[in-house]
This record gives sequence, C-alpha cells and structure tokens, in this order.
Amino acid sequence: MTNDPAALLLARTDSAWFDLAVARTDELLLDHANCEKKAASTALALMFAYPEDFELAGRLSRLAREELRHFELVQRQMSQQGIPFRRLSPSRYAEGLRRCLARSEPCRRRDLLLCGALIEARSHERFLGLTACLPEPLAGFYASLAESEARHADLYLRLAGRDASTQVRLAELAAVEAGLATAPDPQFRFHSGTPA
Repeated sequence: MTNDPAALLLARTDSAWFDLAVARTDELLLDHANCEKKAASTALALMFAYPEDFELAGRLSRLAREELRHFELVQRQMSQQGIPFRRLSPSRYAEGLRRCLARSEPCRRRDLLLCGALIEARSHERFLGLTACLPEPLAGFYASLAESEARHADLYLRLAGRDASTQVRLAELAAVEAGLATAPDPQFRFHSGTPA
C-alpha cells in the first residue's frame, strides 16, 4: 500500500465531470457539504461499532472533528456566494460501495476502513482537479482541502492493516469504486460518475 492516494484509484475522473462541476458549482458545493457531514458521521459510526479499538477511536475522533470543520468551511463558501441550502438526493456512489461490504467480522471492519480510504482518495483526486479548472476563490479553497483528504485516505489504510489479504480486498473494492466513479451517470454529485 502507498501514501499516494492516487495510487489507490484504478481509474481517473473523466474531464467531462470537471466541466460539469464548473458549470454547476452550486450543486457541487451543496453536495460537498453533504459529503463532509457524511464523512464525520461515518467516523463516528466506526467509533461506536468498534469501541474496544482505542487507536481507531482516538484517530477517528480527530478525523470527525476535521470533517465537521470542513463542512463549516463549505457552508462559508456557500454563504459568500449566496447559495441557499436545498436538499439533494444522494448519489449512487457510497451505496454502491456499501453493497460490497462483507457482512461478518472481522472482514466487515476491514471493508469499511478500505472503503473510507477509497472515498477519501477519490475526494483528493477531485479536489486537485477542481483547483485547475475553477476560478478563485474556489480553486484555492479546494487546494487547501486536498492535503487533508490524502491524510484521511492514509489513516483509513493504516487502520485497515497491511497484510496480503487486505491488499487483495483493496484491489477488489477499488475495481468497484472505479466503476462507480466513471460509469455514465445521469445525476451530478461530488462522487457521481461520468456525465451521461
């Protein structure tokens, strides 16, 4: 396994996704805010699911706080740009990954952590791509968040473990993730596929 989050991804985001993100920044920010809340709640859910793992609890407690801080920063961007809150339906991405999770322990814990790493790696890739195509201040905003996504991906990988079976499972889940992130998608969200 690697510290480079891009190495976890088996496919790159299509440029058409970035083109649509530029054209629909309102939806991009709205869904990004949702993603930050979901990331915090995922970290908290893992803490409740595995309370005996003190290392996991300590590290994910800090991660949850950071994700909530990112949510506040996205909300600030929305306020500055006059984007009102509205509810968005979730993308198929996270649910598609969840359908692949092992049902029994300890494999379920490993899969949850590996999915967390893949989601953070995809966010990192998209943050970096957005810095190249969005105007300021959004370009700088996404550049400022990219490093933390890389750290989060690495943390989830370290918590999942580094044995051979974990690497095999990571490759299997990465194939699913790549399909979800690149397949034609009629819906635009932060983690949607290639615009249909």
